[in-house]
Amino acid sequence: METFKSKVWVLGDDIDTDIIIPTDYLALKTIGDMKKYAFSPLRPELAGQIQPGDVIVAGKNFGCGSSREQAPEIIKALQVRCVIAKSFARIFFRNAINNGLLLIETPDLTEQVEEGQEIEVCVNHCIKCNGKEYPIASLPQNLVDIIQAGGLVQAMRKRNGLEPLE
Repeated sequence: METFKSKVWVLGDDIDTDIIIPTDYLALKTIGDMKKYAFSPLRPELAGQIQPGDVIVAGKNFGCGSSREQAPEIIKALQVRCVIAKSFARIFFRNAINNGLLLIETPDLTEQVEEGQEIEVCVNHCIKCNGKEYPIASLPQNLVDIIQAGGLVQAMRKRNGLEPLE
């Protein structure tokens, strides 16, 4: 995978799926309609401030709560490049990978980075921030393949020689 630089948005611990997308907005017709309300219980302005390619850095247990699949879809619809956290809720982790959203677990970065700061992510190697390198674990190749394809459905279509869905 690649290396990229991104601006950081910093969130805390236990960002649950109700914070990522509140239940009140799940009845909207499309993910594009819902994404305007992402993180609104925590920071109502945040969804409108996130720019394509930005990174979210959070504490422990990101994506906890219900297993709603819209949560990673909405983060991806905001064009967040990846989410870095101390830990992820397991169902959210799998839903995110299946939607082609890159997640990176590292215990050390959250307290070292400030919102608006730029970090460099060397996927499967390290994160560079404030002149320091924070090592990160490599993702298994099957998960890398899913993320690079844009999600599980696209990866299976590619594996079976089918055209990607738009």
